[in-house]
Amino acid sequence: MNVTAMNVILSAAKNLLLVSGLLLASLALAAGSADKGKTAYVKHGCWQCHGFVGQGAVTGPKLAPNPIAPEAFSAFVRFSAGGMPPYQKAILSDEDLADIHAYLQAVPKAPDYKSIPLLNP
Repeated sequence: MNVTAMNVILSAAKNLLLVSGLLLASLALAAGSADKGKTAYVKHGCWQCHGFVGQGAVTGPKLAPNPIAPEAFSAFVRFSAGGMPPYQKAILSDEDLADIHAYLQAVPKAPDYKSIPLLNP
C-alpha cells in the first residue's frame, strides 16, 4: 500500500470518528441543566477566559447569550486546536458539557442601551 492510499484511509477514518463523536455528543447535549451548567462552568475554569456569564474577554470569545449549536459546541470543546486546549471526556464529561451549553443558553440578553437612562441623557 502506498503512502497516498494510507493517507486517504487515515483521513477517512478520522472523519468517521469525528462524525460518530458528533452524533454521540449531540445525544448527550440534548438535555442539559442550566443550574448544573453554571456550577460546571465555574468548576472547569471556563470563566477564566470567557467571563463569569460567557460575555467574552481578551483571552476568550463571547459564548453567551446565543451559544453555537450543541453539536458544534461539543466538537470545538473536544477537538480544539487553537488557543483553547481540547477537553476530553475524562476531564469534562458529556453531561457537564450539556449542562454548560444549557447554562450559556439560559444567560439573558443584555438590555437595549436605549432602555438605560444614564446612556440616554
